[in-house]
This record gives sequence, structure tokens and C-alpha cells, in this order.
Amino acid sequence: MSSLLPSALLRAIDELGHLPGVGARTAERYAYFLLKANKQSAHKLAVAIDTLHDSVKTCPVTFALIDTGEDISPLYSDTSRDRRQIAVVENPLDIVPLERTTQYKGTYHVLGGALSPIDSVGPEQLHIKELLERIEKDEAEEVIIATNASVEGESTAVFLEKQIHEAAPDTKVTRLARGIPVGIDLEYADQITLTHALEGRRQV
Repeated sequence: MSSLLPSALLRAIDELGHLPGVGARTAERYAYFLLKANKQSAHKLAVAIDTLHDSVKTCPVTFALIDTGEDISPLYSDTSRDRRQIAVVENPLDIVPLERTTQYKGTYHVLGGALSPIDSVGPEQLHIKELLERIEKDEAEEVIIATNASVEGESTAVFLEKQIHEAAPDTKVTRLARGIPVGIDLEYADQITLTHALEGRRQV
């Protein structure tokens, strides 16, 4: 390919190919799209990427992503949010779908991942200690464990339940209800989803 394409285009393809979920063919399409687009559009994208690290930081309380001009996440400092209710998520972007429901009015705590021995991610690599400190400081009444429905997410949830019950036995620990998505046949549902569906069954 090196003899067929300009070196600048090859560099763009190579860098785009490092993005998660982007294979070689997709990287080529993205790079060619940027090349065909007007220069101003490509420049805007370049500036957005170039300023990303300097414009975004982590909230020292919730570990959510915030603008560098902010001291604490608005989702925590907003007086209309209930600090006695904490939803625990794996990653900052997991906050977005919960907020889109407009139903949740509590605060958040980002773990920074999930327990995964195979990836050398243990409790020390996650913000569990800070969560336990927040539960005490904010006198939390409920902690909602909203980890992902994966093996790692399940293991993390079980570990968190144990830690919270030991450190704050009066704090209610709940988990997001999960079940069979609408339009999905049972034969295509994974084991974790089916287990949650059975546990969360209700009388009709």
C-alpha cells in the first residue's frame, strides 16, 4: 500500500486504525472522508482532538469527566441532586444513558473500570476506597450498583456489595434491574441476562 497512497494519507489511516473498533478498511474510509471534506471541517476535528487533554479533567469527588474550569462535577455540586443516593458506574460515559432517562436525581461515582484479574485490574486500581469514604461523608442512604452486564461487571458488583455491607451496614445497596429486551427470543439471550430476568421476575 505504501507505494500506492501518499505518505500523509497512510499516516492518517494508521492513526485512525488505533481507535477501538476501527479496522483497516474503516480507517481507510475515515481517512479518505477527511481528505475529501473541506479543509475547515478537518481542521475543526484536529483542533478538537488537540485540545482534548487540556480541556477535560476528572472530578476529584465523583471521578466523572468535567471541564478544566470546573472544580467538581455539576452532577455533584448541584443542590437539586440528592447526595444520599449514589449510582456506581464503571466508566464516565456510563453516566450519559442514565442521565438521558431524566428519572435519576442522585449523584454518581465512577469506578474507573471493572475487576479483571486477567487484565491485572484489582480493587486497588478502582475508586472503591473513595466510594466507601463518600458513603460515610455524604451519609448515603442508597448505593445503586450500575456496573455492566458482563462477567467483570458482575464480579465487581458482588465485590462492591460485600465491601459496602461491611463498611456501611445501614446503607441500602441496590442493583439495576435487568431482563429480556423487547423483541429478543429466549434462545438469543445470554446467561447473565436470563439470570437477572429470573431474579427480577414480578407477579402479573
